[in-house]
Amino acid sequence: MSSHVCILGIAGSLRRGSYNQAALRAAKLLVPENSEIDLFPLDDIPMFNEDDEKRPPSSVLELKKRIRRADALLIVTPEYNYSIPGVLKNALDWACRPHDRRCFPRPGAVPMGASPGAIGTARAQCHLRQILAALTLFALNQPEVVIANAAHRFDEIGNLIHEPTKQLIRELLKNLVDWTRRISPALARRIKELTRGLNCYSFQKLSF
Repeated sequence: MSSHVCILGIAGSLRRGSYNQAALRAAKLLVPENSEIDLFPLDDIPMFNEDDEKRPPSSVLELKKRIRRADALLIVTPEYNYSIPGVLKNALDWACRPHDRRCFPRPGAVPMGASPGAIGTARAQCHLRQILAALTLFALNQPEVVIANAAHRFDEIGNLIHEPTKQLIRELLKNLVDWTRRISPALARRIKELTRGLNCYSFQKLSF
């Protein structure tokens, strides 16, 4: 891969004034040199229907295209009932279906999240990591960015004003970019080795 790293950023909240949308915007300003965050809103993604998975709507096709184009993923999630929101799970379900056309070619991802409460989406992020494992995405473990008491971390127009949180996000993104640059050449070599002499059907059944 080139030295430039493109991270696709997705927030699992549709709410105007969302702390998680604000955290994603903040992350866009904190990326390391020679990297960028491309934001993708989930507002237009319909509910997943397996009847439509082979002919998905245009918004889903655009989501899949942007995932394929990205070198890594940043997923910012609220916490609802100890888990991630339905809108986020729905988008991930679309992106991995049908199985032989799933669109997660690269292994790197990081979760983070913001909440008005004291736990700061820790349980939702734990569940999200389980889902990312099912998608064969490696979610970096450190640092964990769990933004608790979000009303005191952002100003009234959604700017992140808490410097320790900014530093954690910088560190998280640096680790993601470093990991992506390190793993991508090795992954490309591994795919070449595994697919040498295999037919297309066999390649679709491989798990990385």
